[in-house]
Amino acid sequence: MSALRGRHRGKVVSAAEAVALLADGDMLATGGFVGIGFPENLAVALEERFLASGAPRNLGLVYAAGQGDGAHRGLNHLGHAGLVGRVIGGHWGLVPALQKLATSGQAQGWNLPQGVISHLFRDIAAGKPGHLSKVGLGTFVDPRQGGGAINAHSTEERVRLIELDGEEYLFYKAFPIDVAFIRGTTADTDGNITMEREALTLEALAIAMAARNSGGIVIVQVERLAEGHSLPPRQVKIPGVLVDCVVVAERSEYHQQTFAEPYSPAFAGEIRLPASEVLARLSPPPAKLPDALHHSARPVVHPRRVIARRAALELRPNQVVNLGIGMPEGVAAVAAEERVIDLITLTAEPGVIGGIPAGGLNFGAAVNTQAVIDQPYQFDFYDGGGLDIAILGLAQADAQGNLNVSRFGSRLAGAGGFINISQNARRVVFVGTFTAPGPDGAPVRKFVQQVEQITFSGEQARRRGQQVLYVTERAVFALHPQGLALVEVAPGLDLQRDILDAMDFRPVIEQPPRTMDAALFADAPMGLRERLLHLPLARRFQFDAAQRTLFIDFEHLAVRTPADVAEVRAAIEAQLAPLGERVYAVVNYDHFTLDEPAQDAWAAMVRELVDRHYLNVTRYSTSGFLRAKLGRALAARGVAPHLYDSPDAARAGLR
Repeated sequence: MSALRGRHRGKVVSAAEAVALLADGDMLATGGFVGIGFPENLAVALEERFLASGAPRNLGLVYAAGQGDGAHRGLNHLGHAGLVGRVIGGHWGLVPALQKLATSGQAQGWNLPQGVISHLFRDIAAGKPGHLSKVGLGTFVDPRQGGGAINAHSTEERVRLIELDGEEYLFYKAFPIDVAFIRGTTADTDGNITMEREALTLEALAIAMAARNSGGIVIVQVERLAEGHSLPPRQVKIPGVLVDCVVVAERSEYHQQTFAEPYSPAFAGEIRLPASEVLARLSPPPAKLPDALHHSARPVVHPRRVIARRAALELRPNQVVNLGIGMPEGVAAVAAEERVIDLITLTAEPGVIGGIPAGGLNFGAAVNTQAVIDQPYQFDFYDGGGLDIAILGLAQADAQGNLNVSRFGSRLAGAGGFINISQNARRVVFVGTFTAPGPDGAPVRKFVQQVEQITFSGEQARRRGQQVLYVTERAVFALHPQGLALVEVAPGLDLQRDILDAMDFRPVIEQPPRTMDAALFADAPMGLRERLLHLPLARRFQFDAAQRTLFIDFEHLAVRTPADVAEVRAAIEAQLAPLGERVYAVVNYDHFTLDEPAQDAWAAMVRELVDRHYLNVTRYSTSGFLRAKLGRALAARGVAPHLYDSPDAARAGLR
C-alpha cells in the first residue's frame, strides 16, 4: 500500500491534512450509526487539531443517527466548548460530551427526527428548499411545542408549520453542507469508494452529494486502497466525482466494523450463519426475578420476560416488524424461542431488512439479512406505512396516551428514529416496566399526568386511527378516544393497590380489565407458533365500541366444507347478537382458503350478515391473487366484495 501511495497518491491524504481543510463556522455532516460507518480517525484528528491549535472554531454539526459509544468515541471527540457551536442531531444519548454542550447552553442544539435528517441530506443534494413531512406533528419537534430546540439559545427557526390542501405539514429547512465526514471500505486513487466490509451503507451517498452540491468538501475514511479504475463499478457506492479526499485509517481501532466488533463477516453479508448460531446470539430476557426483589404483589417471572412475551402476542404472520433498542430486543429472542422468527420479517431503521438484528453497541448490524439498503430509503418505506408493527421502548406515558423517550430533566436521550417509526407504523406497541428504579432504589412512576416532552402524540395517533398498546409486566393499556385505557391486569394483582395507586392519573376503564394471559408468567413455552397459525375462532374478533367497528381476522383460516361455514357463522353471530345494533366490519382475508364446496354457503352467510348486522363491510388481503379469486367468488353470488390491499385502505373504505 505504501508503494502504491508513493507512485500515485491521487486524492489520498493523511487525516491531519484532511481536517486542516475545515474553516471556522463550517457546517460538518457526519455519517454513522452507533459505531457502524463512523469515520473515527477523522474525528480523532479533528479533536487533536483543535486541542493543539484552538481551530477550527464554532463548527456546525449535523448527523442523523446516534454516533458514539456513550463515553469517549464517535462524536464525543467533538464535544469541546468552542469547537462546535451549533448541533442538529437525531439521537443524543450516545454522545454525552455533545449533550453537555447543548443542555448547558455552551452550544446551540436541535433534536430533529433521524429519518427527517437522513431525507434532508437528499433534499440538500437536490437543491430543494427543505423537507416536507408530517413526521413530528404534535411532538416536541412541532414549532408549537418548541421546534426541536434544546436550549434557549437555539433561536434559529429549523422547522415551520405549513398547511397544504387543508392538511398540516412540517417543513424542515435546508442548509448548505460545507464538509462531509463519511466512511467506506476500499478506495481507489480516484476516490471511488466501495463498502463491502461495512455492516451498513447508511446515508453516506446522500451526505456526499449534499456536500458536493453545496460547494463543500467530501472526506472519506477507508480501510484500504486499490489502483485507480480497478474497482467493480457495481460495487462503487460513492463515485469518485463526489470525493475530494481519501484517508486510510491509521490504526485498526479507528476502523472497526462496529464499536464492539472489529470485523464480523456475518455483519458484512459475506457469510450466512447456521440457524443454531443465529438463535444463540439472541439473549432471552431473564426468566426469574431474583428472590431479593420478589414481592408478593408482583409476578415471580422476571418483568422483562413477561413484557417481551406479551408484546410477542401482538405479532402476526407475514408482518414487517421494527424492534427498538433495549427492551424491545427481547421480543426477537422470544420469537426465536417460540419458533415464529421465520413467520415475520424483522427490520432496523439504518437499512436492514430481514435476518436477526444485533444489540448493544452492535445495534444496527444484523446477520442473515435479506437486504441492506441505504438509510434514507428505509425511512421512505417506514414513513409511507411499510411497517405492519413497531415495538418500541416505554419510558414515560401520560393520561392522553403521549409518550416521552427523549428528554428527562438535563438528560437528553434524543428521539432518534422513534418519531418516524412510532408515527407511521400501522400498529405500535410500547414496552417497559410499570415503574422505574429511582436513584435511591425506590420506584419512580412512569405513568404521569403529563409527560415532560412529547415524543409520541396520542392526539395525532387518534386522528390517524392508529392502534396503540402500552405493555408492562403489571398491566396493558390501549389508546382510547378519551385517553389511556386499562385493558389487562396481571393475575393476582389488586387493581387499586398495585395499578391505580401507582399512577398519577386514573386511566379510562370502560369495562373490567381482562386478566393477562397466564402463559406469560409460566416457565413453559406459550405455544406462540400454534397460536399464530391456528388461531381459534373466538380470538379472531375485536370490537371497537368507539368506532362501532368489528375487526375480523380470517388470516390463515381454511374453510373447506359447509360445516366449517356454519361454525364461522355461529362465532360471528355470538359477537354481533349482544350488540343490539348494526355495526361496521373490516375483515382480514390474508392467506385465507375457501374451497369450492364451501363457496355458496360462504356467500350466503356473508349476504345474510350484511343484511342483518352490518352498516358496511370491507375486506382486505395483501395477495392480489386472493383478492381476485375471492372477489369473483363473492360477486358471482351477489355479494359486493369491497376488497382492498391493506387494512388502512379497508378502514378508509368503510365510510
